[in-house]
Amino acid sequence: MATCFTLSAQTCWSFKGELKRDMVLLPVFLLLVHLIPVNPVKEDVLNPKSRKRIMLDPLTEPPAIDPIYEARVYCNIPTITERSMEGQVPHYFKLVSVHVLIRHGDRYPLYAIPKTKRPDIDCMLVSSRKPSHPQLEAFIRHMSKGSEAQMDGTLSSLPRYPSHASCEMGELTQTGVVQHLQNGQLLREIYIKKHKLLLSDWTAKHLYLESTGKSRTLQSGLALLYTLLPDFDWKKINVRHQWSTIFCSGSCDCPMRNHYLEEEQRRQYSLRVKNNDLERVYVDMAKIVGIPTRQLRASNPIDSLLCYFCHNVSFPCTKNGCINIEHFKIIKTHQLEDERERQEKKLYFFYALLATHPLLNQTVNRMQRIAEGKKEEVLVLYSAHDVTLSPVLSALGITEARFPRFAARLVFELWQDGKKRREHFIRILYNGVDVTFQTSFCQDHNMHSSKPVCPLEKFVHFVKRDMFSVFNSTNYYDACHRRPL
Repeated sequence: MATCFTLSAQTCWSFKGELKRDMVLLPVFLLLVHLIPVNPVKEDVLNPKSRKRIMLDPLTEPPAIDPIYEARVYCNIPTITERSMEGQVPHYFKLVSVHVLIRHGDRYPLYAIPKTKRPDIDCMLVSSRKPSHPQLEAFIRHMSKGSEAQMDGTLSSLPRYPSHASCEMGELTQTGVVQHLQNGQLLREIYIKKHKLLLSDWTAKHLYLESTGKSRTLQSGLALLYTLLPDFDWKKINVRHQWSTIFCSGSCDCPMRNHYLEEEQRRQYSLRVKNNDLERVYVDMAKIVGIPTRQLRASNPIDSLLCYFCHNVSFPCTKNGCINIEHFKIIKTHQLEDERERQEKKLYFFYALLATHPLLNQTVNRMQRIAEGKKEEVLVLYSAHDVTLSPVLSALGITEARFPRFAARLVFELWQDGKKRREHFIRILYNGVDVTFQTSFCQDHNMHSSKPVCPLEKFVHFVKRDMFSVFNSTNYYDACHRRPL
């Protein structure tokens, strides 16, 4: 049976084999759920110290768990107006660095439901077709001039924007491009125009770009970059290739990370087989399409159904009937229930700590260099996947965050106190919401400080020391190789 390592149903099949050097994989039927947080609670997104539920729009969220509402949030349709708290600090603070970690935008499914017609979606970029963006045509023109950019490895052979009349599996859609054009435009207004993070004479050394080897991540990163730095000089662009979806670079050897991932997958499987409503839905859907139930499960139907849903396309029908919204709602509800149990069992949290340490350690090291006066790599962009962002959120202790939607962004801001120039602080924002004081390392600081920022040293201590305490270890290598008692 085919296998995959990711915990996300949407992306379960997309990265097959990417971590085969260091991951022990379980059968794909363990992975038919993804990790979407539950228990929505209204919050005031204008309060940076609020520790309530992270929300897209607190005025419209239903009072009870609603799988359809959660699916709409996940789709992240570009017409939804978004509030943003990036860059909001006391006037005497100076912005000295920004790290942006994004999930790629909306994409075509990675797998098809057997014996059904694939969603009819056009992946050509057409400015007159909705959703669109005022700079879409300029983006297309600029991407056609990108031969002078430096791109590592296989990235240089990937197309810089989607261009198929009939979408290929996993291809970025026009919606996905527009989502990141909007992200880049928003961040430009805050970080470039308002806070002058990069001046007009910026050079390649001020920018650090990294992407996995999928066209959808490279194209998403370029879309955001284009509206962040319009008509940028391609000679200043150097995109590094990251082979691992958890961005572990040269620190991927971690047996205990694999152990906790396997245990988490077993937990997911155990919960699924106990869900009679879910099993009835799979049996019913299998009858409709005329295949064995196990084959229907293995086709990861939620991945395709989300594409139909996000693009407002009718679910597939056969001579035996139609897959309908009730099927979709039950699968989605199970995903929410799975996330609730995931938070209780902590297996994913242990996995996340070990999976994300290399990336967070790289981030901390870069921040420390900048705090010491270095002026290189002040703007960093990692273009990644849901299975990159989700463990980072978990490791940071942001337990109430929703599963990364299409074009999700996680931003780390580094600030210098203008009154005490030797002091530096960070802010962390998820989809524009300040979650700094939801992190495990800065919750207590929230109670003792009037500033809406967290001391950099707290983040440093967390990454360099505190991440390993739950493993009774003091360093990454020891935590990765010491079996629990």
